Amino acid sequence: MGLALSAMTIPGLFDHALAGTSEEDLSLLTPEEVSHMGDSDFWGWMQQAYTVSPNIINLNNGGVSPQPKVVQDAFIRYHQLANEAPSYYMWQILDQGRTALREDMAAFAGCLPEEIAFNRNTTEGMNQVIFGLDLKAGDEVVLSKVDYPNVMTSWKTREKRDGIVLKWVSLDLPSEDEDYLVRSYVSQFTEKTKVVNLTHIINWIGQIIPVQRIADEAHKRNIEVVVDGAHTFALLDFKIPDLHCDYFATSLHKWLCAPFGAGLLYVKKDKISGLWFPEDDPHSEKITKFERLGTRSFPTEMAIGSALDFHLMIGPKRKEERLRYLKNYWMEAVQGIPKVHTHTSPDPRFGCVIGLVSIDGIKPNEFVSKLFAGYKIHTTNIDYENMSGVRVTPHVYTQPRDLDKLVKAIGEIAANS
Repeated sequence: MGLALSAMTIPGLFDHALAGTSEEDLSLLTPEEVSHMGDSDFWGWMQQAYTVSPNIINLNNGGVSPQPKVVQDAFIRYHQLANEAPSYYMWQILDQGRTALREDMAAFAGCLPEEIAFNRNTTEGMNQVIFGLDLKAGDEVVLSKVDYPNVMTSWKTREKRDGIVLKWVSLDLPSEDEDYLVRSYVSQFTEKTKVVNLTHIINWIGQIIPVQRIADEAHKRNIEVVVDGAHTFALLDFKIPDLHCDYFATSLHKWLCAPFGAGLLYVKKDKISGLWFPEDDPHSEKITKFERLGTRSFPTEMAIGSALDFHLMIGPKRKEERLRYLKNYWMEAVQGIPKVHTHTSPDPRFGCVIGLVSIDGIKPNEFVSKLFAGYKIHTTNIDYENMSGVRVTPHVYTQPRDLDKLVKAIGEIAANS
């Protein structure tokens, strides 16, 4: 039944998405060429696939992404089905659909099905790893001062409870010096270092961290690698094993556009038994031990499959290039405007869709307020460590004309400040 419902979620998407593209067959174009097609039929249809408000320009998709209508529809159908007889449809029907979902997600992520668990978000997955690792007093963990606050808090809790030692990395961002970024972490490694915590994309500023190179250096020293991939999974075109990490957590309600409260945890197969988890056998080798959540939102889980189908329909590399194009589109346009500064690299090695911008003499929260009050442009303010400005995050439904309005607004705000 679950498979039958899933098959109904995206009828004729390819036909609709490719309508009107006979002059430029998308299959003959590179992802980069498609990404630069501006307000083409393909990207215009993409906008219509979402139900975002036409009265607000939402440029804070980095917080949480909206779901395309087909995903919303799938969620509603599963929700209604579950309510017909909850204990039957939830536990005997929908619960069984996780096996097929796990196989599809593993194929997309490039790992084994028995290495993937579904949960609610990145924080939950990171906590399962952080509190499950077998660490003792004196063991060192290397992490950054610009990691996600919930993750830092969890590590600080282990520091207080178990006496582990946290070694903090200070990063001067943005940076286009990969050697510097790698060196910043590796210089903190000692013979007591047991774990390094890496954030694949720094959410405040959009900086991509060279995770693979740092992971390789860590493994040379028998250091385990934990990766927060909240902002990279289904954004950058990669497979989880490409990162050479041992543990990886992400939120599927971000760039995969799954229902709110959908997450994924990857644990390398030979590391599963080493993580403590409250079960009869705390060191079970089964990845499903991390799914012992009790009653959960089965409609949310089952609709993940529709979100994955939609993502694959767009094309992972095509999507990555489009989002990078949109970020660079507006950032290049504001270059040269007096008092305006951008703080995210246009280089694909170091940035993708998240961009940070500031105006001399205007505080980030004031900047955000002016954008919304005067132009109905929704963004978020960043004022953390050495990063200060407004974070702008478009999505596949964002059109260049929306970003033209952003550029105009930034110019006017700067001129009147």
